[in-house]
Formats: sequence, structure tokens, C-alpha cells
Amino acid sequence: MLKRHIIFLFICFGVSSLATAQEAKWRKGILVDEFIYEKAPFPSCHSATLAETPEGLVYAFFGGTRERHPDVEIYVSRQVNGKWTAPVSAADGVQPDGTRLPTWNPVLYQVPGGDLLLFYKVGPKPSEWWGMLKTSKDNGKTWSAAQKLPDTYIGPVKNKPVLLSNGNLFSASSTEGKGWKVHFEVSSDFGKTWRKIGPLDAGKDSLNVIQPSILDHGNGKLQILARTRNRALAEAWSYDYGETWTALSKTNLPNNNSGTDAVTLKNGKHVLVYNHVLPPGDLAKGPRTPLNVAVSKDGKNWKAALILEDSPISQYSYPAVIQTKDGLLHFAYTWRREKMKHVVVDPSKLKLKKIKNGQWPALKGYEAPVLKETKSEEE
Repeated sequence: MLKRHIIFLFICFGVSSLATAQEAKWRKGILVDEFIYEKAPFPSCHSATLAETPEGLVYAFFGGTRERHPDVEIYVSRQVNGKWTAPVSAADGVQPDGTRLPTWNPVLYQVPGGDLLLFYKVGPKPSEWWGMLKTSKDNGKTWSAAQKLPDTYIGPVKNKPVLLSNGNLFSASSTEGKGWKVHFEVSSDFGKTWRKIGPLDAGKDSLNVIQPSILDHGNGKLQILARTRNRALAEAWSYDYGETWTALSKTNLPNNNSGTDAVTLKNGKHVLVYNHVLPPGDLAKGPRTPLNVAVSKDGKNWKAALILEDSPISQYSYPAVIQTKDGLLHFAYTWRREKMKHVVVDPSKLKLKKIKNGQWPALKGYEAPVLKETKSEEE
């Protein structure tokens, strides 16, 4: 009996060690893995954004009773001496007549040598929302009065703008009212005036595309990667600083109708954070787990780098990624709609493995967690 007990313990230890080893395989380079808060005055949260200011990181998201509820506001936390301040409301959807509407999808952008910008949306639903902007002169401690963007302008719809070498602040945006369409909103004066480019050609597959992120390949060559209803990430390319674009087309990376983000690093490589999930059958939507990170030199051939979350409980979603001045990567994302996460990664320590035919590289002896029923996935 004792012998069998010892063998059983050995097997359990072996399985546990294998699982730990396999998990570690996709966790190389992670320096910090933390929640922004433990308790908050709201039960639900979503849609992360992150910016580096002269005084440190600022993190924003929306929180309230649930997505679409009129009490949903934009909350901000600041990193002070290595710790996050309690989230405070920075914007709400209170209207001049006293009624309330939900707020949505904040986007932070630090103007070089200037203000911190907070873009967000107000409206009953994405097909009817409008763009708003607040500014901060003290690195996110206090905010200006809200100003509405020009009619039909939304601002960056989910992911951060990119300052191009020609001086244009380039915001990737999209609309959902009459089909999903991508366009760009461009400012040469950091948000004082705007002009539009697009919408983009939906391509031969008539793709439904929203929430692009921008990769800058240099010398005016730009790429977008975006969420779709077509079971794959979409891309388009520009060779003239975003003034004209190719038609949208599918990549070989799966998409489960969930938001993504991407960033071009100082060394010219590109980082993508997304749910590497192909929905079952011919469905457009799938579980928002796991949450993956891939790296590419050219924006086309991607290598697996990290799994930030992998659990049978969905959802880990709506990520943001930035590279700070010290070269580290910072990821922010929704954790089960209950909390907001922050993960810091040293990109020099990533172990990469090629993604072939859209398949995340298999790990010998590892089985993905069996998914459990969860709250319904919304936007």
C-alpha cells in the first residue's frame, strides 16, 4: 500500500511539474503580473489603455454595473512608487439634462512634452456613440472639462494613436452602425483639428472589421491589424504615411471577434496581443481565452512568444500594449470582467516559436484547459 501511495505521489508530482514546465514555456520574460486593484466600487470592468507620462504609468478602463449600463464611467489609476492608486472616475456620461449614458473604450495618449490625452466614447451603444476628449496637465491627477469631438468623429476607437515621422497623429478608428468599417482620423496639432481617411475597401471577402491597431514599418509604410467577424485577423497596408491603403484582407491568425492591440518596438520588431482562438465550426465568436502574444519582424510571419492567461474560465480580453522608455513591454487587459491586469515583460528574454498555418505551436504533453460556461461575451 505504501509503495502504491509513493508511486501515486510521484505521478502527481510528475504531472504537476510537467504542467508547471509547460506553463513556464510561455511565460519567459514576465517580470510583473498584477491586478490594478483588489476592490472597487463597481462590479464590472473592461477595455484597458495605458500610457507612460513623465511621472510614470497611467492606466484607464471603464467600470460600472455592467457594459452598456448608464452608470458606466471611465476610471483612471496611476502608478506611484511602484504601486497603483485606487481607481478614480475621470469621465462619465451625464448629459446636460441630467440623464446618463454609458461611457466606452478609453484611449490614453501622452503628447511628447505636452498634455496627457484621454479619448473616450459616450452613447447607448457602439452604433450610436460619439467621441469625447479630456486632457491632463499633471500626468493624470486632474482632468479638463470634457469636449466633444467634431460631428462624426470618434477618435481612436480602442487602440492608441501613433505619431508618424511626418508629424501627423494617426488614430485608427471604426464604425459599427451600417456594417463594420475601418477609417482613420488624423490630426497635425494633437487633437485641435481633424481630418478623415477612409473607410477602407472591405476586400474580396467583404470583411467586417473594427478596432485596428497601427504598426509603423518606417519610411511611410504602415500596417493595420484588426478584429473581424470573419474568424481571422484582418490587415491592410499603406506606403504613403496612411494617405491611401490596400484593401482589407485576412491574415493567417485566428480571431474570435475580440479586440487586439499591437505596437512597433524601438528595434523595429512588432508585438501583437490577442486571443489566439479559432471559434468552433463556422461561428464568428469564440471564448476569450487564452490571451496570447506574438512577435514579428515583418508583420506577416509571426512567432509565438507568451500566453498571458490560459484558463477554462473566460474572459481575458481587450488588451493594450506599450513599450516604455526603458525598453520593457507593458500589457493591460480585462480579467474576467472582474478586475484589470498589468503585466510587465522584458522583450529580450522572450523565447519564440514559429506559428505555422495559424496554429499556435503545440507543447508536448500539454492539454488546453476545458472551457466552462461563463458570462456572455459582449463588445
